[in-house]
Amino acid sequence: MRSRPDVLVLGGGGVLGLEWMMGLLGGIEDIAGFDLRECEYLIGTSAGSILAARLVGGRRPRRPDGDRQQLDLPSVEAELPEEEDLEEAPGVGATVLHGARRAGEWTLAVGSPLAPIALGVARPAGTLLRAGVLSRIHAPDRTLDDLNARVQQYGAGFDGRLRVACVDRANGQRVIFGAPGAPPATVGEAVAASCAVPWLFAPVTISGREYVDGGVWSSTNLDAAPVGLDTHVLCLNPTAGITGHHTLVGVARRLARSAVSVEALALRRRGAIVRTVAPDTEAAAAMGGDFMDSEPRPRVLAAGYAQGRRVGSEIGWA
Repeated sequence: MRSRPDVLVLGGGGVLGLEWMMGLLGGIEDIAGFDLRECEYLIGTSAGSILAARLVGGRRPRRPDGDRQQLDLPSVEAELPEEEDLEEAPGVGATVLHGARRAGEWTLAVGSPLAPIALGVARPAGTLLRAGVLSRIHAPDRTLDDLNARVQQYGAGFDGRLRVACVDRANGQRVIFGAPGAPPATVGEAVAASCAVPWLFAPVTISGREYVDGGVWSSTNLDAAPVGLDTHVLCLNPTAGITGHHTLVGVARRLARSAVSVEALALRRRGAIVRTVAPDTEAAAAMGGDFMDSEPRPRVLAAGYAQGRRVGSEIGWA
């Protein structure tokens, strides 16, 4: 049996990013022979927080020939062409490809889940600008209460392993629910907040403060992983595989890749061994440029699974 990662980091990426991560983890498990539910820490952002909660709740990743249910999430009336699964609305794909229609390109450029990387995540000026943009975005009426309730059914709790990345709407600061010193919250509340794309869903109120999509800070929040010397970290970054010729798509792809590289370097300086995985050529082709599109889900799951088997055969943490 190969060495299981100590920390699993699951990034944002909408419905297809979630499908790719699900397949990839299943493929890794099947070829490498370990159970990723047993990781010491799981850090989730946006769509990745849904998957992290599932794993902590004891549910294994789906395989292409397994359960065909699409995470059993309720649907909502999306302000896109037609009714879509709730799972499709959260994440970077929605922000990059549809946000401009709702908030204007300037707001998209500054307020998207990838923009804080360019603004300088740790700089006070970036935090203030992020808070200013979030305060100017009209909060939609549509809530993620159904997602909250569904995630609670997974049975996951904040037992010290699960971490969920969100952003405080008022001050633009990142909050990692489940980490020491974080405000008290249920897993359902935290996951709903991490999926609350600012111009698609109402912020989630926790302990009297409003929280939004964790991707507004970083697409993976890899740097929030608790690590030490020789900690093995596996980070999945769906957004780095987004395809298409639109300028915003290209910007999103470059920022997703560069940000994770910077965050991984920070962990390596603390002695961690970090492996980051983005969709390979086949998976990226299956996902296309719209991570909100439900039609390719079976193909994306299968492509992720095939890639996961390849990744699993290579994991040795050498």
